[in-house]
Amino acid sequence: MEVRIDSFLWAVRVFKSRSIASDACKKGRVTLNGQLVKPARLVAVGDLIGVRKAPVTYTFKVLQVAKNRMGAKLVPEYVLNVTPKEEYEVLELKRVAGFIDRAKGEGRPTKKDRRSLDEWQDMHDSFSFLDDDFFELEDDE
Repeated sequence: MEVRIDSFLWAVRVFKSRSIASDACKKGRVTLNGQLVKPARLVAVGDLIGVRKAPVTYTFKVLQVAKNRMGAKLVPEYVLNVTPKEEYEVLELKRVAGFIDRAKGEGRPTKKDRRSLDEWQDMHDSFSFLDDDFFELEDDE
């Protein structure tokens, strides 16, 4: 049995839809045995498929060919994930770096930031320029 690579990647749940798999092939994010492929390329048992999902390139070995989408429990019967550990380390570093590289004040405020902002607003809301004490200071001079 022969199956298109975009259909196969959808069937083994690498992509959520066949059109997304097809777009990935067209954009050069999918390789078959080291060669960039078009969506219509046929997959055979023993092929190595590389899928680039930034920042990681996943590598799968085809054990069986499937045309129809399957449940997640059946996927290990059809593909073997042979992605090197170094790729997963890059993914972990990228995840951690997202918090480390973020400059303070960028992005959404943390709970601590929000609480200190609320404290500051409460403190300044209680001060009014129309207080008598404010004008008395000016009169003393």
